[in-house]
Amino acid sequence: MLVSIFLALFLPCTGMGVVFVVYICLLCYSANRDNDVNNHDFQAPVKPAQKKGLSPSDLEKLPKVTGKELVLGTDCAVCLDEIENEQPARMVPGCNHGFHLECADAWLSKNSICPVCRSKIAPEFFNPPESNPC
Repeated sequence: MLVSIFLALFLPCTGMGVVFVVYICLLCYSANRDNDVNNHDFQAPVKPAQKKGLSPSDLEKLPKVTGKELVLGTDCAVCLDEIENEQPARMVPGCNHGFHLECADAWLSKNSICPVCRSKIAPEFFNPPESNPC
């Protein structure tokens, strides 16, 4: 009976001790592996920086209209305010969504996509084809 009590207490404690030692070994292995990677001038692949927004010269090429000339509504999706009839606005070519001039320029200087439909502003809009002199 004394042996069975001893085994009932000893075996679970021994099992938990083994699990703990294996866990510590795995932590040490993982830490050493991370240090080895960092010490061997290994650099993870870095995504190249991409120019996301439009330049000021490209922004000037976008159509400027007034609020009453907007085709698809008079709510600015950037500031969520209404574009009044006489306020200057900018229309995104291709999708014809309109925004306050300042809001559109602030958005498009950081992102070259329409804030409403996410359509990309085509590069051919900024580089029109050469006209044929014939």
